Amino acid sequence: MSKIRVLIIEDSLVVRELLKHIIGLDDRFEVVAAVESAEEGLSRLDALAPDVISLDIRLPGMNGLDATLQIMQRRPTPIVVVAANVDDDELNIAMNALRAGALSVVEKPVGVTNAAFESMARHLCTQLAIMSQVRVVRQGIDRGLRFGTTAEPPPPPPKGTRYAMLGLVASTGGPQALTQVLTGLGPDYPLPILLVQHITASFLDGFVSWLAGVTPFAVRIAQGGEVPEPGVIFVPPVDRHLRLAGGKLALSDLAPVHSQRPSGSVLLSSMADDLGRNGLGVILTGMGSDGAEGMAAMHKAGAYTIAQDESTCVVYGMPQAAVKLRAVSEVVPLPGISQRLRELSGGRA
Repeated sequence: MSKIRVLIIEDSLVVRELLKHIIGLDDRFEVVAAVESAEEGLSRLDALAPDVISLDIRLPGMNGLDATLQIMQRRPTPIVVVAANVDDDELNIAMNALRAGALSVVEKPVGVTNAAFESMARHLCTQLAIMSQVRVVRQGIDRGLRFGTTAEPPPPPPKGTRYAMLGLVASTGGPQALTQVLTGLGPDYPLPILLVQHITASFLDGFVSWLAGVTPFAVRIAQGGEVPEPGVIFVPPVDRHLRLAGGKLALSDLAPVHSQRPSGSVLLSSMADDLGRNGLGVILTGMGSDGAEGMAAMHKAGAYTIAQDESTCVVYGMPQAAVKLRAVSEVVPLPGISQRLRELSGGRA
């Protein structure tokens, strides 16, 4: 079996050598090159033909965001952003790189003597291996805009139902999809929004700040006890499940579901219990099957559920799992989801 070809782009010699050491110790990988600038990586991209790229964010000359855009336009290749959780500027670039087509962001490993080194190194290698298998396509910063909307008009919204809340679940490719959906909903969207986005724990605060900056909503990390309100997106804190109970937000330390905590299935299942047919559930691009069982619970309760269609997903895993469970009221291409949600919730299309 051939090894996974990895290109490392990292300007620090110390970190570059550390990454070469970590990745080189894993028998799954072959480091085809380790370069100090995005310009050098781009100039050798066709010759090296990597299966996956480990990309630093703060680089001399072209930064990680611009490098991501160039890579996705010239030779689409899975990108794992390797960033230090140091300041808002770096986190903002990292999140925009995810919007531009990078698949995952992981924390830059610390020195070998640090207690967290082994777990960080293992997580990096796992992400590189998983993401190397993702088929990426040529794209710009709003990939979904390159796709048409539904070829046929969707069926009319169910009559007699007043939806009370929207639940969103996303994973790989999620920041890109969420930006398009949430921007399309507009600042006057009438329903509260609860969101589970799988992301490396150390980047949650940066993700929240970034999402609030690129969408028309306030974004808050749930503390428990809040009553969801329109205009605000609530996300779970690190390593806690988010639930809806009695119209208020609740946090849980229960075991991970499908290896995820927070889990989209936990959130959506609680919405099924609390709202019945008055909930809206959407499952977006992502690897694995988290969220599918929660969608099934909502669908069984009479709620309306939407899955992103395969053609506009970076990874069709989670939506496909929901479709296979017959948990989906409608499958919609990414550009049409916000319009459909506005129709369903009483906002103008």
